Amino acid sequence: MKWRGRAGSSNIEDRRGMSGGGMAVGGGLGGLVLLLIISALTGQNPADLVNTISPSSETVAPGAAPADDPQAEFVGVVLRSTETTWGRIFSENRDGYEAPVLVLFSGATQSACGLGQSAMGPFYCPADRKVYLDLSFFKELDERFGAPGDFAQAYVVAHEIGHHVQTLTGLSDRLQAARQRGRERESNALSVRQELQADCYAGVWGHYAAQEGLLEPGDAEEGLRAAAAIGDDRLQRQTQGTIVPESFTHGSSEQRVEWLRRGLESGSIDSCNTFQ
Repeated sequence: MKWRGRAGSSNIEDRRGMSGGGMAVGGGLGGLVLLLIISALTGQNPADLVNTISPSSETVAPGAAPADDPQAEFVGVVLRSTETTWGRIFSENRDGYEAPVLVLFSGATQSACGLGQSAMGPFYCPADRKVYLDLSFFKELDERFGAPGDFAQAYVVAHEIGHHVQTLTGLSDRLQAARQRGRERESNALSVRQELQADCYAGVWGHYAAQEGLLEPGDAEEGLRAAAAIGDDRLQRQTQGTIVPESFTHGSSEQRVEWLRRGLESGSIDSCNTFQ
């Protein structure tokens, strides 16, 4: 990606170095493995594990990423690009876009959805409309999931921004209410559709990022490989040796690749209706 020298977002909240502790919760990509294990042991829907711990008031004022921190700078540039893309889309289709704050943390931090740890990976909290990211996850994405590359990392950020878009459109609230009324299998199916739409939204951002000159040859393929690496079927095979489709919460590798590709190729939110 051609990100160096580009302006970054001012919506970065840097909590690295602040203390935290306790059990982590969250709905991000890296946390899926642990959520599957916890779900298997407790019988709980992974989606219901996100909001199990009370938040605290740990906050700092948002600003730009430190200039001497390349990874943080990179995230800031990606975040700024998502703000440009979704600002344009929202101005054409609805009211103005309310950009989220991205929280950088190390180890553990509090959110309005509970206490998160780096082992849970990146996650979005609809209660405070913030994305939470420990930059060490990028190393895990490469070494544990076999998905290297800067666009693979950008896809992770853009996926969480996709959940923010779902919150702004009211979809997240409607799905949460539907999950509470339904049975576990129905709840899981709704979660899969929600996650696949976030993948498609990440692709929509990627489409416009390419038009901005941010992408280089091979970047899209990096994102597609990352999507394949974190499919429920692949993760279940790695963690428990068997695949249980009815317990999927994020979608299979094939599904995740397909919906990310749709967004990348179309650049249209109309192509991201995973609920039809």
